[in-house]
Amino acid sequence: MRHLPAGLRRLELTVTRRLDGLLQGDHLGLVPGPGSEAAEARPYLVGDDVRRMDWNVTARVAEPHVRDLIADRELETWVLLDASASMDFGTGDMEKRDLALAAVAAVGFLTERAGNRIGAHILHGGGSAGGARVVPARGGRAHLMALLHAISALPRAVPGERGRPLGGHAERLAAMLRRRGLVVVVSDFLDDPGTWERPLRRLAARHQLLAVEVIDPRELTLPDVGVLTLVDPETGRRREVSTASARLRERYAAAAAAQRGAVEAALRRTGAAHLRLRTDRDWVMDLIRHVVAQRRAGGPG
Repeated sequence: MRHLPAGLRRLELTVTRRLDGLLQGDHLGLVPGPGSEAAEARPYLVGDDVRRMDWNVTARVAEPHVRDLIADRELETWVLLDASASMDFGTGDMEKRDLALAAVAAVGFLTERAGNRIGAHILHGGGSAGGARVVPARGGRAHLMALLHAISALPRAVPGERGRPLGGHAERLAAMLRRRGLVVVVSDFLDDPGTWERPLRRLAARHQLLAVEVIDPRELTLPDVGVLTLVDPETGRRREVSTASARLRERYAAAAAAQRGAVEAALRRTGAAHLRLRTDRDWVMDLIRHVVAQRRAGGPG
């Protein structure tokens, strides 16, 4: 799926056929202006359109009031994508990086409409840029396909070649964005939550924030398969463990559950909508459940 443009076209069909209509819709602007959604009431000023008189407030305070409208404006979406070495792993139906690409594609295809734009801040390796590649926000299907192709064509990260951590990139993105919109963070969130919680909270204070957590089942439990060689993709360190030990498997599962619990709690404190995708599950159905739950709750994402 990563290397063939035909794979991206199949991904587009998967998204549009199974998810079309769930994420689309008018995006409300964040400043008052011409539009159709009611905003705050304020005292009447000479020259105001009398058709916007709020008669209920006028009667209650005995002073003429009008109600402003929220402007309908284009949506600008920015993706903060983690393409570090830990994403080059997968024991399910796909690798985590493939699942991350699918998540970006879903957001891109389903928010694509006239005037909307999407850009990306991609974490990949080290180097002078701190391991970041920035794709400017532009509109149109051609730009979206080019963005997805750039992500799918990324080479595998070199173990040990790690640039600025996720929190540093979130800070950089927050400082770069001048216009309010939607920010989607796609990562396995393996960094210490203390390093990225505050930067993500800063993003959520100004933008709608969706955190897509990508995980693999082997990151949660170990199978009983005898001696297993484990490799840290970030550092390249190797270690052999005997998975026949029930106590080892229990300790591993407990530590993994505690880690994921800490990630979930930190994301909740940031105010982000949290979507968890797994490489061994139907990611489309998980995305559908998330969207339905968010719409019922009236939350972001």
